[in-house]
Amino acid sequence: MSALAGLFRLRPVVLTLSAMALLPVLTCTSAAASEVARAPEAAQGRAAAPERVLKDQAVLTADQGGVIRVKETIVYRFAGGKGFERTFPTRSHESLTEDRVHELSNLRASSPDGGPATVTSSAGDTGTTVKVTGGKELTGDHTVVLEYDVRGAITRMGQAEELRWPVIGGWKVPVDDARATVVAGAAIRNVNCFTGPIGSTIGCTQYYMNHTHTQGVYVQQGMLPGEYLTVVAGLPAGTTGGQAIYERRHTVVTAFSVNAVTGAALVGLLVLLGGGLAALYLLRGRDARVVGKKAAEGDHAPVSGTEFDPPDGVRPGQIGTLIDEQADVIDVTATIVDLAVRGYLLIEEEDRARTGRLDWTLRRLQRPVVDLLPYERTLLDALLTAPDGTGRDAVKLSELGGTFATKLAQVRSAMYDDVVKQGWFARRPDTVRSRWTVAGILVTVLGIAGTVALALTTEWALAGLALIIAGAALAYGGQYMPAKTARGATVLAHTIGFRAFLERGAVPDGDETASRQRIALFSRLLPYAVVFDTVPKWAETVKDAGERAEGADNLYWYEGPAEWDLSKFAESMRTFTLATSGSISQSRGM
Repeated sequence: MSALAGLFRLRPVVLTLSAMALLPVLTCTSAAASEVARAPEAAQGRAAAPERVLKDQAVLTADQGGVIRVKETIVYRFAGGKGFERTFPTRSHESLTEDRVHELSNLRASSPDGGPATVTSSAGDTGTTVKVTGGKELTGDHTVVLEYDVRGAITRMGQAEELRWPVIGGWKVPVDDARATVVAGAAIRNVNCFTGPIGSTIGCTQYYMNHTHTQGVYVQQGMLPGEYLTVVAGLPAGTTGGQAIYERRHTVVTAFSVNAVTGAALVGLLVLLGGGLAALYLLRGRDARVVGKKAAEGDHAPVSGTEFDPPDGVRPGQIGTLIDEQADVIDVTATIVDLAVRGYLLIEEEDRARTGRLDWTLRRLQRPVVDLLPYERTLLDALLTAPDGTGRDAVKLSELGGTFATKLAQVRSAMYDDVVKQGWFARRPDTVRSRWTVAGILVTVLGIAGTVALALTTEWALAGLALIIAGAALAYGGQYMPAKTARGATVLAHTIGFRAFLERGAVPDGDETASRQRIALFSRLLPYAVVFDTVPKWAETVKDAGERAEGADNLYWYEGPAEWDLSKFAESMRTFTLATSGSISQSRGM
């Protein structure tokens, strides 16, 4: 019993000794486990040590001339970078045409503890980015002193001045503590403070004036990247004498604004257009005056004994070119009819019932061509010359399609030369139109290029627009620039009277103008009716001639198919002129 009791008395001693023996092992194991547990936390702490602004303190001193001198002390925690940057809002759009501008100057940086001290700035659309960099990568906390002057932060408001400036912010990193002090050198009337994005109305943590009201103090705890601390201080009028700075913004609205330059350009355009109208009045008005005076002289039946002549002996193609100053296809068609009437061609209408199609044959008649005008000779040769250059005695109208277009241009050119040779125009009408049109197009293209360039770079775009209008006016007005001479205007006046006679479609009747004579008169004047588009009316003059004159079922220059008579001539001639105009103007491949 005593031995057993002694054993129990020794047990606490043994357990104590065992525990003391195991204590180093347990301590090492626990320490190891603790280190293992703390290792991820340390690694995570090292990875989660982002850059930030620990403290940003700024002092703003209001100076004369509206200059605000800013000294900003920044405590920045670096994590391997060589510097930092922040953005100042230096331009805001006040309206469609105007910006409010804040001007930064005298930027400089220093660091008492080896932080970055090289400062640069770059202006963007609405902000100025300031970078402070050094020559080496930095870690830990460093202090940088940034100083600058800002103009345009003062706004005159009646009998007071207001200083408003987002002095702290525009960082890409968070800011833990932001403080600003405004030193006015005069009694500050009131203070206010806002935090958040530009234009925010959220008040900051704290703002107040010192007991002398000469300083405004502003505090904000915690700011997110991109947020600003905007300080506001109301100052007595004349404290700084500063004022807001506004600049005209270059937009589409301002590019096309009216100013001294664009106003002068528009006035010049009006003078140019007025001068052009005056020139047209002098040139075209003279034509109209002569035409009005002389027109009645041509309004009579062109019958003189047994001869039937239009006024002044003018040919159909010449009249067509004279009237509208264009050698049209219908003028060439009328000339073909005139060549037939004068005995150089015979027009034969094919029997549609027999051939299955409507066509005509132009057949050469043996008559000297010495009496032909140059453009008439050119046309006759072009009609009766095969594509291979050989001559031919006849040609079907359908064969001219696609092969005559190039020759048509030569005929029209000869017609323009003829009206100049006749003394009706001083220069070829087509050349005059082309010169004015080309000049107008060039001026218009120059105006378009100039307008684009001026709109992108200046406020004078209206000057370029004025040039475009002037060019378009030249191109359009050029179509009316060919002017007739006094002689040409006189001939035109007689021609207009002659047209009135044809439109009436009335020929004096009686012994002197029997049916055959009427047919001869009709034939002689028909080419002119083609030019004036009065063939149906004019054809009425011979509609019943077949009944009143034996053998008058055909014309000496136009042969219809069997059972054809003059009552069908108006429709035949209408169809012929349309078919001829289409054939001679059709280009190859159409």
